[in-house]
Amino acid sequence: MKKILVFLTCFSIFQTQAQSLTQVYTPTTDNVKTRTSFQDRKFGMFIHWGASSVLGDGEWVMENHGIQVNDYKKLIKLFNPINFDAAKWVSTAKDAGMKYIVFITRHHDGFSNWDTKYSDWKITNTPYKQDVLKMLAAECKKQGIELGLYYSTLDWSRNDYPYETGRTGQKAGRTQKSNYASYLQFMKNQLTELLTNYGPISCIWFDGHWDQTNPEGSADRSSRVDWKYDEIYSLIHTLQPACMIGNNHHLDPINGEDFQMFEQDLPGQNKSGLSFQTASSLPLESCVTMNDAWGFKINDHHYKSYPEVIRTLVGAAGRNTNLLLNVGPMPNGEIGMEFSDTLALVGKWTKQFGTTIYGTRGGPMPAETWGVTTQNKDFVFVHIFEKPNDNIIIIPGEYNAATILVVNNGTWIKGNVTKGGIQIDISNLKLASPDLILKLSKK
Repeated sequence: MKKILVFLTCFSIFQTQAQSLTQVYTPTTDNVKTRTSFQDRKFGMFIHWGASSVLGDGEWVMENHGIQVNDYKKLIKLFNPINFDAAKWVSTAKDAGMKYIVFITRHHDGFSNWDTKYSDWKITNTPYKQDVLKMLAAECKKQGIELGLYYSTLDWSRNDYPYETGRTGQKAGRTQKSNYASYLQFMKNQLTELLTNYGPISCIWFDGHWDQTNPEGSADRSSRVDWKYDEIYSLIHTLQPACMIGNNHHLDPINGEDFQMFEQDLPGQNKSGLSFQTASSLPLESCVTMNDAWGFKINDHHYKSYPEVIRTLVGAAGRNTNLLLNVGPMPNGEIGMEFSDTLALVGKWTKQFGTTIYGTRGGPMPAETWGVTTQNKDFVFVHIFEKPNDNIIIIPGEYNAATILVVNNGTWIKGNVTKGGIQIDISNLKLASPDLILKLSKK
């Protein structure tokens, strides 16, 4: 009898393990190709925009000011982006050297930026009446820019969202008991629309999971809601197998996800207090604002300078990471000149030096205080932001020591071969703004 019990126990364990293994997500060939092309693109535009823009106080204005749903939804009569120009949005991104756009389809206030059948709280019910996502998708296709879609799993306006256990949304005036089964079906319906009616979508960019966890940095970050990600993720991968899934939960990746993001930080940093997670083997992306707010904030003038933007872009590339740089258009639909002027300067840099980041991966050494390295199969690019104290840089690997190109001015310098690398004396080189770039030929 004991032998039978042992056998049955072992069989049960084996069966459980086998079932667990069969549930592990395996990306399709097309999805793997998307991951590779995603890493090659390196630079994208994030667009935070919607009904919240009318109030000019950022995308969290409903929560931050404790505005109840019935009052907040009056914005549907005020949001009228008569100057929206999809071609201008896309060309602004393209001219800056950005290769993809991630557009806010639905933020935490629940407002839908497309003609959804599953909510009246949408842009086609505003005085503007038009489906901006349809126009944006068509223009991205025309100009050769990939389109990804941000979608909030958190909702401050719907009664069926489980707001009772949420960290936010407690001031919205909801009293009806929530119903996650209903909310889950709502999300599935909307995601089906987005992945059926707007052409190929490069990624679905989820946000809001953290609303149902303890704050970032807590020992226990488990969710108070079973989000049913297995159902949501499988729906997306079924509708568009090549579409990547990322989730801004500020945790290690969850089974079914295709890339990992960091908010307001480069991997390895935690200046924002949101990025306690470590970088995984998945493709990486850092989403960063150009000022302090994501959405339009009329009195936020803390804009990053052109050198800061370039160093963030290069710093991301050196950490094998994409940069998703945010703009918050005005409620009339225009991207303000505070964004566009800086992006125009960034575009001049990417036209001249883009080969040092596009199609590259992280270099042969970790990021240093003086700069970073990137590489492709033939070259290593050394991006220098400031000179080290001894003016000496040592790069691991084998290189042609006589052919080190100073990319900024086209001159050549020599290095000294050392054990396991090459030593470069930069004491006679003048730093260039925003960075000095050296090109090393691999042996």
